[in-house]
Amino acid sequence: MSSIAKRPRGIIVAAPSSGSGKTTVTLGLLAALRKAGVAVQPFKTGPDYIDTGHHARAAGRPSFNLDTWAMPQDLIASIVSQTAASAGISIAEGVMGLFDAGPSRGLSGNGSTADLAASLGWPVILVLDVSGQTETAAALALGCATYRPDVHVAGVILNQVASERHEALIRPGFDRIGLKIFGSLHRTEKIHLPERHLGLVQADEHADYLDRIASLADIITTSVDLEAILAAASEVHFPQDAGLRTRAVYPPGQRIAIAHDAAFSFTYNHVLQGWRDAGAEITPFSPLGNDAPRTDADAVWLPGGYPELYAGQLAAASHFIGGLSTLAERNVPIHGECGGYMILGQGIEDANGERHAMAGLLAAETSFRTRKLHLGYRRATLRTDGALGRKGTTLYGHEFHYATLVTDAGEPLLDMEDGTQSKTTTGSRRGSVTGSFFHLLFARRA
Repeated sequence: MSSIAKRPRGIIVAAPSSGSGKTTVTLGLLAALRKAGVAVQPFKTGPDYIDTGHHARAAGRPSFNLDTWAMPQDLIASIVSQTAASAGISIAEGVMGLFDAGPSRGLSGNGSTADLAASLGWPVILVLDVSGQTETAAALALGCATYRPDVHVAGVILNQVASERHEALIRPGFDRIGLKIFGSLHRTEKIHLPERHLGLVQADEHADYLDRIASLADIITTSVDLEAILAAASEVHFPQDAGLRTRAVYPPGQRIAIAHDAAFSFTYNHVLQGWRDAGAEITPFSPLGNDAPRTDADAVWLPGGYPELYAGQLAAASHFIGGLSTLAERNVPIHGECGGYMILGQGIEDANGERHAMAGLLAAETSFRTRKLHLGYRRATLRTDGALGRKGTTLYGHEFHYATLVTDAGEPLLDMEDGTQSKTTTGSRRGSVTGSFFHLLFARRA
């Protein structure tokens, strides 16, 4: 990562609720500013691993997650300081509603956009879906602006404006409360991005993605005051050299083979960058392409993704599965997160009820036939040494999946606690192979 030259300036794009258009506006701002010649560093509040891929395509540089529940303050400071120092502005997309969070406080906050804004000292720009509203939009914005004195709302971007007359009825309320309108977006299908069960369809799956982003950049350029956005940004609160030595997760080996394709893409850039900074060599391979992990790997990492959409193709990937088995026989650490855990198990039942045999390195049997949402922050303790660290290491992360664990008779991997402090044992271990539905953001060594 680059050396630190300055304290990064940034803004946070937030909203009163999910579905207001945060991602659309964030992508548009990233692409429009990039087109204008501004180096812009994207971030995502919380543990979302799909939006960051969209950010990267729009901004032309990797996007990083910032999570006050699962990350200590010095790790957040480290990520921001080292990734945003060379940018003209940073833009962090919020999560859910501005003040919405889980039921508990984590390492440096409760995971809300507001907690991150207060921690960084970056001003908030609210995206307001004004469908069916006129003056009420200003009242809603005023409530958000005054709810917490440590969160500064610099202004709003109006979304889903029906007409020029509609906008004319909205603006007087904002004049009265003295809150700036940075721009307004009228209703259009040109900026719609398709979704699936875990969120937006991934950026790499759109054949016309660059055209969509270019169109969105043009809309934002003509509809939003970009100079005012740049002027609204402020310097981050923490010192210039804060957290420079903080690492999220220690690498599981010197030579790490990591699955990466349309079925396995849910990775965190701060984790991968931390491994590289520690001297690890990361080599991607494609299970969908029937690639085996490198034979000299010290560790194999199978991230989450959408294996249920490709279960038949993965079941037939004999070279991939054989390569995993060979490394497991040599006691090379192999770990699967969520989708990776499902692949390491005995089999996956897809949405149509058809079972597909998997690697068989763990006892887990999973099903996608009856969808059930599992979502939330998790704190876990390792029950044994392995790819995730030493026995007793405390892990911070989350779960987000619709798959159901039918059975897993293997040795439990984790002592888990959710946001309500409900406790259970979860995950599985067999020899050097481990897996669970848990997505890791930060590990505190025992």
